Amino acid sequence: MKVKEEKAPKTKAIETALKQVDFKDTFSTTNHKDNLKTVAHLIFGTFPKWVSVLMNLRNALVKPFGLKVDMPKDYNVDYKVGGYNGFFKIYNILDDELIIGADDKHLKFRVSIYNSTEIQFNIKVTTLVEYNNTFGKIYMAIVAPFHRVVVKSMVKRAFKSI
Repeated sequence: MKVKEEKAPKTKAIETALKQVDFKDTFSTTNHKDNLKTVAHLIFGTFPKWVSVLMNLRNALVKPFGLKVDMPKDYNVDYKVGGYNGFFKIYNILDDELIIGADDKHLKFRVSIYNSTEIQFNIKVTTLVEYNNTFGKIYMAIVAPFHRVVVKSMVKRAFKSI
């Protein structure tokens, strides 16, 4: 399964997900036949072991700075706005797009999982980040290279058996 980095799609949900976008990337793949709920779960519902190790390391490093590392108190797995897909809160559900993400004191981020009609069954996963402060900018400068490898790998892993 080929996954490629490309420009973010121009959707209303992406345009309104955050007040400001300071970081953005998009990875896409084709040839899936699942609905967005299933696609979101395939990509973000479980992590490969090496990603879990990286996330545990990240959590250990950022916890002293007061960043969120635990499941939120309102955690629930209902597929509705306010529910969660993995660690990520659901912010918007449309016929062709799902917006998930999280807010923390250093940044806000959203992920668009978009079923593009450009090519039948074409999934585009776009990460959007808004920095809340200088720490958010520094954090993303450190995390961005890892983020790209992790997201690309997770999208590829989700569709490798299709």
